Amino acid sequence: MNTKSLISLLLIGVVVLVGSMCLFTVGQHQRGLLLRFGEIVQDDLQPGLHTKLPWDESRIFDGRVMSRDLRPEEYLTKEKKRLIVDSFVMWRITDVTKFYTSTGGGLESQAEALISPRVNEGLRNKFGERSVFDVVSGERESLMVELTKEVDLKTQEEFGIEVIDIRVKRIDLPPSVSGSVYQRMRAERQREAREHRSQGNELAEGLRADADRQRTVILATAFSESEVVRGTGDAESAAVYANAYNKDKEFYGFFRSMQSYRTVFNDKSDVLVVEPKGDFFEYMTSKPK
Repeated sequence: MNTKSLISLLLIGVVVLVGSMCLFTVGQHQRGLLLRFGEIVQDDLQPGLHTKLPWDESRIFDGRVMSRDLRPEEYLTKEKKRLIVDSFVMWRITDVTKFYTSTGGGLESQAEALISPRVNEGLRNKFGERSVFDVVSGERESLMVELTKEVDLKTQEEFGIEVIDIRVKRIDLPPSVSGSVYQRMRAERQREAREHRSQGNELAEGLRADADRQRTVILATAFSESEVVRGTGDAESAAVYANAYNKDKEFYGFFRSMQSYRTVFNDKSDVLVVEPKGDFFEYMTSKPK
């Protein structure tokens, strides 16, 4: 290898070395800043290729959403009931400068160590203002939303960290009190069930009484209408009989007597011992005219 080739290789090596010391990239999902002798000279570097002086230092951080499982803690509710709460928090960097200075160089573990006490303090305050029912199901969603907003305001102002969400994964009772609490909850549910049954029975009795009243009214109305119809029919029947009687009194008397005979002597075994006198036997004893 001649001298020119060696010099060329050395120049290429120097260029590559200087390039590696003066060029750096920030990824699409990263946040970065530039330090010079420990001081920040450029922050919030945009994704892409950047240049720096050989003695400058670039610091790159993950800008994606990160999740942190918090250690289960014990909190007191408004009724002084102890609950063991397992939760997690989701966060990301919004202000690189604050994040770098507050976490001692941008350590994620330090950031999570700063977030955890504020989340625990918020959960303790929120649980202390609510009952067991509220934190378990009644107001759980609104509790998480309020807590996320409050913690986010503090962490963004102090650490440059946005708290995106805080969620409770699990709520347990301490083993020492779970039995008595379950018994009390069972008694409360049984009391509520008795109240609901009592209200249901009262409502059923009211419905039955109303149905009986309506039935009585309907029957009375129907009977009244039937009596009116029957009276009208009897009146029309009497009018028909009267008209027939007026047309031929002799035949009408004969016809009514025959009907009476048929009714009285319906059974052949019937025996009637009377003197054949009177209007009833008029057509049985009289001679044809």
